[in-house]
Formats: sequence, C-alpha cells, structure tokens
Amino acid sequence: MPNISKNIQPFIPLLYAVWADEVLSPSESSIILSKIDQMDELSVEEKEELKSYCNPLEMPSSVTFEQWRQFIQSNERHQLSDSRAVEQLAQLLQINYNDLPLSLKNGGQPASSTNDLTNNLTGLLNGDDNHIINKTKTLLQDPVFSFKTLRTKEEYRAQVLVWMKFLAEQGLGALSYPKEYGGENDIKSYAAVFETLGFHDLSLTIKFGVQFGLFGGSVLQLGTKKHHDKYLTAIGKAELLGCFAMTESNHGSNVKGLETTATYDNDTDQLIIHTPHELAGKEYIGNALDSKMASVFAQLIVNGENQGVHAILVPLRDEQHQLLPGVRVEDNDYKMGLNGVDNGKIWFNQVPVPVDNLLNRFGSIEAGKYVSSIESKNKRFFTMLGTLVGGRVCVPRAGLSAAKSSLKIAIKYAHKRKQFGPEDGSEITIINYPTHQKRLMPLLAKTYCLDFALQALTKRFANHEQEEDMRAIESMAAGLKAYATWHTTKTIQICREACGGKGYLAENRFTDLKADSDIFTTFEGDNTVLLLLVAKEVLRQFRTEFGKGSLMDLLKFGKDELMTKIVEKNPIITRKTDRAHLRDINFQVDAFSYRERAMTLALVKKLRSLKKKALSDHDIYLKCQNQFVSLASANIEKVVITNMATVIEKENDVETKKILSLITSQYALQVIEKHLAWYLMDGYIESNKAKSIKKETEILCNQISNYSNQLVDAFDIPESLVSAPISRL
Repeated sequence: MPNISKNIQPFIPLLYAVWADEVLSPSESSIILSKIDQMDELSVEEKEELKSYCNPLEMPSSVTFEQWRQFIQSNERHQLSDSRAVEQLAQLLQINYNDLPLSLKNGGQPASSTNDLTNNLTGLLNGDDNHIINKTKTLLQDPVFSFKTLRTKEEYRAQVLVWMKFLAEQGLGALSYPKEYGGENDIKSYAAVFETLGFHDLSLTIKFGVQFGLFGGSVLQLGTKKHHDKYLTAIGKAELLGCFAMTESNHGSNVKGLETTATYDNDTDQLIIHTPHELAGKEYIGNALDSKMASVFAQLIVNGENQGVHAILVPLRDEQHQLLPGVRVEDNDYKMGLNGVDNGKIWFNQVPVPVDNLLNRFGSIEAGKYVSSIESKNKRFFTMLGTLVGGRVCVPRAGLSAAKSSLKIAIKYAHKRKQFGPEDGSEITIINYPTHQKRLMPLLAKTYCLDFALQALTKRFANHEQEEDMRAIESMAAGLKAYATWHTTKTIQICREACGGKGYLAENRFTDLKADSDIFTTFEGDNTVLLLLVAKEVLRQFRTEFGKGSLMDLLKFGKDELMTKIVEKNPIITRKTDRAHLRDINFQVDAFSYRERAMTLALVKKLRSLKKKALSDHDIYLKCQNQFVSLASANIEKVVITNMATVIEKENDVETKKILSLITSQYALQVIEKHLAWYLMDGYIESNKAKSIKKETEILCNQISNYSNQLVDAFDIPESLVSAPISRL
C-alpha cells in the first residue's frame, strides 16, 4: 500500500464517503476545494493531490478505493481525527466523522435491496440505464438543486443556467457525443438523464435539451469532423452556449417552407444569412438570450439555385455577450410555463458567415458549387430531419416523468385523505371510492405501458444500423410523442382535481407540473401534425405488403382483393365474456390489431373513391385528415399493447408478471371501452361483451388500487424531488 502523507490521511474517510455513491456533487466539491485552499498546513503538492480527487468527471479508480478502504480499516478513529479543520469539513458535508469507519463496512456501496414487487418494477422501469438514472437522482438531491420560488423570469433563468452548467460539469450533457469530445457515444444514457431531469424542474430539462440535444445534436448529426473538432467539446462543457433556430413565425411545422435564406457569395466565399421580412423571423427559440451561436435552418441558395433547407452555424454575440452586427434578438417574455427557459425571436439582416459554417454532412459547397451525395432535394431534406428524431424520443419521456410525479402525489394523498364513511362509522380513505379508483388507476396503468413503449423506442433508435429502419422509428417516435404528451396533460389535470383544494396550492407542485408540461403537446412537432405523419407511414407499410410503388397504384386494387387481407371476425370471439378471455393478452392484441387494420382499409377505400372523382391529391388529403388522425391513434395503441405482450412474456417473477398483466388488461380494456362505439358498429364486439368489458375495467381499477402505493413507489422519485407536502401527510 502506498505511503499516504500525514496531512492527507484525515481526508481519506471523507473522500471515501463522498465518492461512495459514485457522484461528487457540486456542493461537496465546492466545500472540499474551499477547505483545502484554506489549510495552510498542506503543502502545494498535497493540495494538488487532494484536488485531483475532486474532479466530478474523474471518479477515483477501484484500486484507489481499495487502498482507501484498507487504510481506514487499519487506523483507529482518533488517529484520523487529529485535524480540527478536517472535522469541521466533515460537519459541513453532514458526515459523522467519528462513525465513518463503521458506516463504511459495505465498502461505501448501498446494501442490496430485497427482491420485492416494488424493487422488481423499479428495475424494469430503469432497465439497463439504472446506473445513470441513480447517478442523476443523487446529483439532483444536492442542496444546489433545491427548489426555489423565483418571482421573475430573469432570476429563474439565471438559476436554470447555473443548474445546467453543474450538469455539464458532471459530464451529463455530452453523454451522446463521441468519446474524443468528452462523451460516451451513448444516446440511450442521454435520454435516461433527460427523463430523470423531468422529476426535478422542467425548465432545466428543456434548457438541457436545447443546449446538448438540439444545438449540440445538430452539430453532431448534421456537421462533419471539422465542426465536431471545433465545437463539440465546448458545447458539451456548456462553454459554448447555443440555440436551435428552426421555427419561424410564419412557418412552424412546415419546415420545408422556411423563408430565412443563406445565399452563397462567390466573391467572399461566405454565406449571407437573411430574414426577408418580419414574420420570417425565428420564433420561440430556446436559449436565445444566453447563446453565443445558433444552428440556423435556412434555404441554401448557391449560384441562384435553391438547394433546400440546410443548417448553418451563425455567431450571435461576441465575447462580451453583445449582439453582432445584423443580428436582432427579442425576448418572448413570460409564457404559460417554462419561464426558466430564455425563449426569444431572432432576425438576421445580411449577416455574413464563413462557408465552413455550413453543416455539410448531406450537402456542401466546394469550389463555388453545391455538392451532395443525395441528388433528390426531397430525400435530402427528409434525411436531414431524420437525424434529429432524438428530440421526439426524449421529450415524451420527460413528460411522462411529470405524469409520474403527479400520480405519486395524488395516490399517496388518496391513501391518507379520509372522507365520508358509513353512517355512524369512521371515515374511509378516498382511495377506496370506486369513483376515485376509476379516475386514477387507468392513468397509472397507461403510464406504465407508455414507459415500456418509450423504452423500446429508445433502444430501437439507439441500436438501429440500417438507414431504412429510420422511417419506422421516426413514425413510432412521432406517434408516441403525441400519445404520451397528451396523456401527461390529462394525467396532471385529473391528479390535480383528485387532490381537491390541496392540489391547487403551489406547494403541492401541480401548478408547475401543469404549466410547464402543457407545451410538450406542441414543441418537437405539433401532436396532430405528428399523427398525420404516422398515418402516412401506416399506409406506406400497407402498400409495401402489396409490392406496389405508390399509394395511387394501391388504390387501383379491387375491393375484394383488399378485403382478403383483413382477418375475418370470429363469431365466438365477438360474444365471449369470461374474465380469462377478456384479460387474455392475445385477445387484447388481436382487438387492437384488427381495429388498426380495418381502419387502414377504410381509409384506403375512401382515398380510392375520392381519386375516382378526379380530385387533386391535396384535396383528397384534406378530406381525409380526420381519418388519418384516427388511424394513427389506432396504430400507436397497437404499438403499446404489442410491446406490453413482449414485456409480460419476458418476465419470470410470478408476482411481477401478475401485476404487469393487471396493468396491461386495465390499459387494454380501457382503450377498448373508449372505442366501444366503433367495435359495436363494426360487429367485432357484441353488446353483452361490451357490458362485460365495462364491468371488468371497474374490477381491475379496484384490484390495481390495492397495489397502487407500491406502483408509485416503484417510480423511485426521491422525496426531495416529489416535494409536495400532501404526499407526506
């Protein structure tokens, strides 16, 4: 064992303790570094050695940990506490110095959990991201992340910026970047961090996403090595703050129609960025007031020819944070929520930037000419947008965290709040009311099912190898983003109402959860527009089955030929009402699949009929928009239930499998009940079966309510992040 100097010895138990959870938090680092600097008895070399253990990005090696452990065990406590300064440091860190050697018997690692239902479910929800999720939760419990009531947007934004930089210091922002730029090349871990931040402050979550996901992601995904080398490390460390300037006042969802221009100037070898009129200004741009640079999406014009939308890095401010010539930025001011995010509007007046600032993965300017490996402008545009799908993967996960927080608060309160009981009897807790169960249990079940679906989406996105896979992934991401964020909005509102007047108090979090998450249904794609994209992909896949080249080719098919592709209804199944059947995952998957398939056929037949009337493709599309949205919803519901069938099949623990089956049946029958009119009109379900389904959903609500405490505990939200007094009554 190496010799440890006498002055450093008292620090060993403290260093061992603060690194035991594998996280050196901002408070711990600040306290230790400050104390080291104040200790005159330490030599310069000793101070440097101690400081080397205080870098949050460089956890001491397992060898060092073992040496520390052996040292602690081989020394008496009084020998380690000779330094009064170190004892004071232990108090500042809230560590009982004298008990340290005894409290570290497990090697600083937490004792293993018992294999109960709650822990099993937590393990399933965290999956193989358990380590990074726990690290993030540990970090968010540091005092520097404590919730504060900040009255002005300026105070709030300043706090969120400080928080974001703390996260960057821990290496969390750069996780998805290559290792040579300070990352781990791990988009899955990044998504897990983003989801976990949703338990804390959603302004921080979004600011984090804009800086590292949108701005940094655009440089990573749309740029090439020269851009990566120049910018990615600084972006990951939050040393270069940037924004993602896509949306315009006149053009939100229609990215292809953006009006900002980037015109190549042959004489200067520059791109001239210009906003042609006021309503072509970039709108609602997160990080706009803090940023030094923007990824600006503009129509690239080279030698008079428009090559379509490309991204260009445009400096906004100088080192003194003053706006550069030709750049105008205005604050979007107060919003319904997320007032810790500095959203703004940006205009450009003939702003020149070097041609090298063109993010040129899919198109570049060489020797004054535009060059691209993708000839089709359309294909180039959609390929570019496909690389940015990560935002739609992450946003619903953070939104679902807000829903989980709401459910935990409301369900914990429901298990403690008492109301009317039997006459002359005691009051009962409101969780026992069937009406209360009917309000909350379907939301709880759907939250679980969506969590597993989003996990599957993230894995598929992180592991895809073929570009062809991206269309299906983009569709799944668009659909789940819409489906999950609408669920979040509904869940928070119902949970607020379920807590009565207490839910209206700001201290119980619903105020912020509701206001901050509401915009999730709009950004990263308006939900209705996203469902239209999903429906188009469903039709494309349907067309592929017939081996036809276009939708209009498919419409030439006769009715009988198409009908053979729909599974015929089984008259026994339409009437069957026993519990085992209704809770059978095979029945549930078949019912969802049938509905999606039948709706696809109905839409195809309507498109075919309208085409015969010689209407334009655009007019046909407008007349079918509502059916497109309904079909997309049916598709996403099928995706969710099909994924749950896989989750249940893989589970080996009997009790866990049982509760997963209950949750899935609750979700499935609730969705079928919602669409009973469709199923009855179609003849897939008869009236006696419809009555049985409605009855079964109420029975399931009661059964799941008995597990509801464990189910919300399995979300594993630290109490400091729940931060609602009514959940602790």
